[in-house]
Amino acid sequence: MAEEILINVTPRETRVAVLDHGVIEELHIERATHRGLVGNIYLGRVARVLPGMQSAFIEIGLERAAFLHVADIWEFRQAQHSPEITPKPIEKILHEGQSLIVQVIKDPIGTKGARLSTQISLAGRLLVHLPQDSHIGISQRIEDEAERTLLKDTLTRLLPPNVPHGGFIVRTVAEKSTERDLARDVEYLTMLWADVQARSKSTKSGTLIHQDLTLAERVLRDFASEDTQRIFVDAAPACAAMTTFAERYAPALKDRVRLHQAARPLFDMYGVEQEIERALHRRVDLKSGGYVIVDQTEALTTIDVNTGGYVGVRSFDDTIFKTNLEAAQTIARQLRLRNLGGIIIIDFIDMDLPEHRAAVLEALNQAISTDRTRLTVNGFTHLGLVEMTRKRTRESLGHVLCETCPTCQGRGEIKTAQTVCYEILREIMREAKQFNPREFRILASQAVIDLFLDDESATLAQLSVEIGKPVSLLVETGYAQEKYDIVLL
Repeated sequence: MAEEILINVTPRETRVAVLDHGVIEELHIERATHRGLVGNIYLGRVARVLPGMQSAFIEIGLERAAFLHVADIWEFRQAQHSPEITPKPIEKILHEGQSLIVQVIKDPIGTKGARLSTQISLAGRLLVHLPQDSHIGISQRIEDEAERTLLKDTLTRLLPPNVPHGGFIVRTVAEKSTERDLARDVEYLTMLWADVQARSKSTKSGTLIHQDLTLAERVLRDFASEDTQRIFVDAAPACAAMTTFAERYAPALKDRVRLHQAARPLFDMYGVEQEIERALHRRVDLKSGGYVIVDQTEALTTIDVNTGGYVGVRSFDDTIFKTNLEAAQTIARQLRLRNLGGIIIIDFIDMDLPEHRAAVLEALNQAISTDRTRLTVNGFTHLGLVEMTRKRTRESLGHVLCETCPTCQGRGEIKTAQTVCYEILREIMREAKQFNPREFRILASQAVIDLFLDDESATLAQLSVEIGKPVSLLVETGYAQEKYDIVLL
């Protein structure tokens, strides 16, 4: 559970760090130029139907056509769950040129377009609305049977009989919620769906008709809970917007949203900047002296565990066992920090004793039990590897912050010019609070300076106004993209 949530907001980027007992458990980054698409609803147009793959390409106004599989079509799913109806193949359901309402369930990743579903879901603070369904479900993480029954009965009372109202799923955060809280969510989600329907009838195909909340607002909806003690925001406008949002949809959290006003930057104070930097490295050191190597590829992620300098105090088997137990905890945290998804293969150090393997697997399952993302662990294979999957809905941290190095032709990664720009801006803000020079001068590569002169010119001008000092630029042709200097004149 999130005890503290830190939100760093700048005009072009929002970053969120979720802390539990002072340890950073999750990192989320959203940039104005690359806002995630998951949850967005479009009026799409069928561009091509592929009977052989039982899928279709849908134009929704993006650079690449989105992908819709027959299993994600609501009509097909309904038929699958009904013994009286035979599911139709996709060519009998869709045809080229057809318009339909679709929702993004997976962001474009690499060369793959967004993945779509025609089963719409609208998330509120306490409920998820399924407009095409009639089912009322309760999150499996609410384990108290009396509470589950009470929530279902309360929600049933709120829904008018003999009136189509769609289905609802009660989220985990709704545990112990009042009838008034649930009623507020029902009203909001019902109005939201009516608005989506109205827009779909008055717009052309390939148009966005509903966009999900900003990352800062999703913090209140998805991350915060009754266990959350403080939510620090370092920008006054964002703090005010979140307070207003909380007043309507999460009143219990309103007083926990606080503006960070200390001179030291919020992410510096909590060590988040260093944690982000470490999360981009392949090697993760364990406290015992062992280490873990994380390698992410397009097909899968491999994780290798090594004893390193740890020699233990008893037997060799005991040394291996303790290293693997510690690695299980670290791996679960790194999956969340780096947002690693898809197929994941873990190569723990070989263990001879079956009870050791069982204990390590149990430790891994326990460590991932708090993950918000769905995971499946298949256990040890005959080769002694642990196979698991983690649902991939957005780009990993490494893919957001880094790009393929043009020098090494894909063998490594460097930070993007945009990432370096934002690091420079944050560094100047730090320097401005400690020193009082006549002028700041940025020495950086051509790509970084070009970005400051073009897309980030307004951001740089705004920074200059905030610190009350001019900021000049100078290209250093010998600098690599990540290298820069800030000179105080």
